[in-house]
Amino acid sequence: MSHTSTMNNPMPLLYQDEHLVVVDKPANMLVHRSELDPADTLTVMTQLRDQLGVWVYPVHRLDRPTSGTLLFALSPEVARALALQFEQHHVRKHYIAIVRGHPSLGGVVRHPLSIRDDQRSRQRMDTEPQEALTLYHRLATATVDIQVDKRYPTSRYGLVSCWPRTGRRHQLRRHLKHLSHPIIGDSSYGKGPHNRLFENLFGESRLYLHSHALTIRHPINGQQLTFNAPAPSGFRKVADYFDWSIIYEYT
Repeated sequence: MSHTSTMNNPMPLLYQDEHLVVVDKPANMLVHRSELDPADTLTVMTQLRDQLGVWVYPVHRLDRPTSGTLLFALSPEVARALALQFEQHHVRKHYIAIVRGHPSLGGVVRHPLSIRDDQRSRQRMDTEPQEALTLYHRLATATVDIQVDKRYPTSRYGLVSCWPRTGRRHQLRRHLKHLSHPIIGDSSYGKGPHNRLFENLFGESRLYLHSHALTIRHPINGQQLTFNAPAPSGFRKVADYFDWSIIYEYT
């Protein structure tokens, strides 16, 4: 995604009231400025601030390559109240992902994850691994007559739903890798040949991980709210190629 095209298009809003706003974050865009890429000054936070003409306060984050539902508060008080819901695991998060291989029909991943240094994401720090829990369900599979791995004449892929119950760094990406089904487009935990195949077939270089839904309690009136970000066009393009009609339940 080019910065110019992003600036020429407003950030898609999924919900807005006087206390909070939810956007459909584009893939490959930082939530806020980071020392990892100090030259990249265009972020969701700054664009949304300029778009709405008010200060916005990030409550949680999505990795730069991940798209989908992203929540901001419009005051520090609301930000603290919403952050507490995340800390207490009262927020429900639902993701969809395209992975390598054919996962089992569903299950629970209980695999502790070490804290990782943001500047050295593959290097472990001297901390005890933290509890991490993910639920997943296989939605669809496909086998294509394209040889990516020389050991196999065909290549297999799957579409999965994931519900992280904890919020560790790169949790879904690391848990799916732990299952030997890394997410397509993942440069840190995936497989380059499969990532390149998708880029060649579908003309897009992205991580195929999307935050489809987010459920919270409104911090002021207590109402339960669910926000949905439709599956991006890149997901739909892959789904059409593999005849995964179920993707349209997520649009």
